[in-house]
Amino acid sequence: MEISTKDLKRVTVVAPVGRIDHQTAPELQKTLDDLINGGHFKLVLDMSGVTYISSAGLRVLLAARKAVKRWNRGDLRLSGLQPYVKDTIDLVGFTRIFNIYDDSVEAVGSF
Repeated sequence: MEISTKDLKRVTVVAPVGRIDHQTAPELQKTLDDLINGGHFKLVLDMSGVTYISSAGLRVLLAARKAVKRWNRGDLRLSGLQPYVKDTIDLVGFTRIFNIYDDSVEAVGSF
């Protein structure tokens, strides 16, 4: 899995490409933890390049959202969900937890 980050004026966009499963989830977790520990609390996770997400990946999303929401500092928003990933997110009920947008431009503009 490849992960790219882009710092914008108020928001950091994180764009993983590939599968988020038990092997790649720790890499995404480390990237998100490094950003949060570096003071980046407004994050957009551009999931347009993600073809699969497992329970390990879902745990990473939940942990990162909890970390950025601590002390009302920011939020983690999802964008560009592929159909299979969107179905998984719907199935586990994350659509009630996360703000989900069609593309990263819309997600960045929501902050």
